[in-house]
Amino acid sequence: MSKITVLGGCGGIGSVATRTLVSSGFFDEITIAENRYDAACKFAAELGGKVSAVQVDAEDPQSLKKVMTGSDVVLNCIGPFYRFGPPILMAAIEAGIDYVDVCDDLDATERMLELDGEARDVGVKALIGMGNSPGMANVLARWAVDAMLDQVDEVNIYHAHGGEPAEGGAVIKHRIHAMTSDIPLFVDGEFIQVRMLEESGHKYWSETDFKNIGTYPVYPYPHPETITMPKYFKGIKQVTNMGIVFPLDYFQLTMDSVALGLATEEPIMVQGREVLPIEFEVAFIIARRPEFIKKAGLTEPSGCLKVEVKGTKDGDAHTFVFSMYSQGAGAGEGTGIPAAMGAILMLQGKVAPKGVFPPECGVVPTDMIELAAKVIKGTGLSDSVPIYIDHIDKDGKVESVDLKI
Repeated sequence: MSKITVLGGCGGIGSVATRTLVSSGFFDEITIAENRYDAACKFAAELGGKVSAVQVDAEDPQSLKKVMTGSDVVLNCIGPFYRFGPPILMAAIEAGIDYVDVCDDLDATERMLELDGEARDVGVKALIGMGNSPGMANVLARWAVDAMLDQVDEVNIYHAHGGEPAEGGAVIKHRIHAMTSDIPLFVDGEFIQVRMLEESGHKYWSETDFKNIGTYPVYPYPHPETITMPKYFKGIKQVTNMGIVFPLDYFQLTMDSVALGLATEEPIMVQGREVLPIEFEVAFIIARRPEFIKKAGLTEPSGCLKVEVKGTKDGDAHTFVFSMYSQGAGAGEGTGIPAAMGAILMLQGKVAPKGVFPPECGVVPTDMIELAAKVIKGTGLSDSVPIYIDHIDKDGKVESVDLKI
C-alpha cells in the first residue's frame, strides 16, 4: 500500500496536486493535511474513498511529524515558503519521510539546501522546487543540456500568468517578498545582486513574447534557478529569471503598495489597535483584485513558462526555446501538476539522489515527460503534453521541433 500526505492539500496549488494524484492512480492512500480541517474533510469526501483528511499545525514540528508518519512521500504545498519551507523539511527529515515541495522562494531554498547533510544521514530524498518555475523550468533546461547541446552558455527563464479565480494571502506575500528581496542573477559567469523595484533591477526590465499569451513586460524574480543551475550546469555563463502577473494594473498595484512602504511587519496603531501594514496591504490587494480582473476582461486563467537555452553543438551556436502554454489553467495547475508528478517519480524510485536537491539534479527529463503524457490526459486539461520547442540555428533560422517521448 502506497501513501502520500499532501500538506496544504486544500489550497490553490495543493488542491490541484491532490486532484492530480487521485486521477493518476499511483497512490493507494492520499491524506490531506490542513489547518482548515472542515474544508479538508469536505474536499476529501468530494474526491472519494482513497482520500482522507487530518488537521495539522504547520508551526508545530510534532504535529507535522505525526501526520507524516506512515507516508511514502510527503508533498508540501504550504506557503509562504520563506516562513514554512525549512521547518517543514526538517520535520520530514526527522520523521524519515521522502519529501517534495513547490518552494519558489530563494532564501528558503538556500536554507533547505543547507539541510542536505542531515537528509543524507538518514537516507531521505528531498526534491525541492518541483513546480513550474522552479520545477519544469529546471527539467526543460536539463533536457536541452543533456540531449541537445555540447555546452550550455545561458538559461533565461520567463513566466507569465493571470486570471486565476482567486489568490490567497500566501501567494500575495510571496510576490511582495519577491519585490523586497535581493535577487541574485548569474551574469558573465558571476553572481550579481539586484532588486526588482530599485535602479539595480531596472536595467534588466524587458519585454518578451509568450506563446499564445502575448507580449508582456518582465521583471527580475528571486526564484532559485539562478543559484542552483550554475552549480549543476558546468561552464554556464548566465542564468536569469524574469516574470510578470497579469492584469498589469493588478501587478502595478502590488508594486505601488510596496513602494509606499506597506510591506513591513512593524506594527502601527490604528484607532487604538495594533495593525501590521503588510496584512493590510495583502487584504487590500485581494479586495481590489476582482475589479482588475473584470476590467481586463479575463474570464479564465492562462499562463506560459518560457525557457530559453543557449549553447553550442559541434562548435555551432544553437538556441532552444521551450514554451509551456495553458488556456483555462493558471498558476495552480502549472505548479500543482508538476508537484504531483514529482511525488509520483519519488514513489517509483526514479528520483535518485539522497539529500536535498533541485529538479535539475534529481529529475531525469525523459522520465518526467513520459509521466506527463500519462498524467496530464487524466486531468482532463489536455490530450497531449503542452510543451512546444523552437530551435534557432547559428544563422537565425527558426524551426519547430517535435516533442518526442
